[in-house]
Amino acid sequence: MPDVQFLGHACVRLRGRDGIIVCDPYSRAIGLDLGRPTAHIVTVSHDHPDHNNVAGVRPMRERLFVINGPGEYEVGGVLITGVRTYHDKVKGAERGTNTVYTIHLDEVVFCHLGDLGHELTQPQIEEIGSVDVLFIPVGGGETITPAEACNVIAQLEPRIVVPIHFGTGQLSFE
Repeated sequence: MPDVQFLGHACVRLRGRDGIIVCDPYSRAIGLDLGRPTAHIVTVSHDHPDHNNVAGVRPMRERLFVINGPGEYEVGGVLITGVRTYHDKVKGAERGTNTVYTIHLDEVVFCHLGDLGHELTQPQIEEIGSVDVLFIPVGGGETITPAEACNVIAQLEPRIVVPIHFGTGQLSFE
């Protein structure tokens, strides 16, 4: 099983045989210190400072491979699929788009929902596919509510659920 490290807010670091991935690194402006994690690959769900601080991640090689949108990517044996979703319930009209990532690492399928703002459609569920470990925002506000998070969990039926993007006293924004 790959090593999973929660780095705060919506940021996780996955380390497996084929590579190290950091998802949604954040800026210190949010009130937390990311440190300087190392990685081969960085995924960015959307272009907000609390999810796109690529400069805060040290490359394991010459350069980081940055993924910031939908599509299929294979980097050093790691397969990553980005699925277009939205950061709100009105197809991005209020807060823009969001990309959900499925990451195949050491025979485990991780799914990072970023700042998902709605329940998933059937085509999105099919594109995401089978999930072993789900990183899901649960704080409401600019993401799905806890009740909606329960519905998304039921939609994807992961083996393990890890809550992310929840309020703490350290955050400098609501």
